[in-house]
Amino acid sequence: MSGPFVVRGSVSLPEAELMWRFSRSSGPGGQHVNTSDTQVELRFDLAGTESLPEVWKRRALERLAGRLTDGVLTVRASEHRSQWRNREAAAVRLAAVLAEATAPPPKPRRPTRVPRGINERRLREKKRRSETKRGRSARDW
Repeated sequence: MSGPFVVRGSVSLPEAELMWRFSRSSGPGGQHVNTSDTQVELRFDLAGTESLPEVWKRRALERLAGRLTDGVLTVRASEHRSQWRNREAAAVRLAAVLAEATAPPPKPRRPTRVPRGINERRLREKKRRSETKRGRSARDW
């Protein structure tokens, strides 16, 4: 797992800015999990990075404010038995979180008017339906 991790487009994170930590994980694996450090914790200092464009960095810090601890984004992976696969899973997860957080905001919705014909058709249908229901009442018996 060496080399840069692509976030989006041509922007990538250098390996030097990623901090890996390994520990014993729970889950499948039997006695194997008691002896090997397969859980992976990947930390990325979002506040101190120089690899992201300033606009992306500001956007990510704003959107991920609830997930950050002192400006550091942490991702864990422990669903696989091997440390290698957990490393890959954590890297993919980190890239996905950063790609989503740095995405540009959606275009604002331009409000449109409801066409007059649709409104008239709706009111005509409501009137017809109410006539049908009124005809079912036992008033005139």
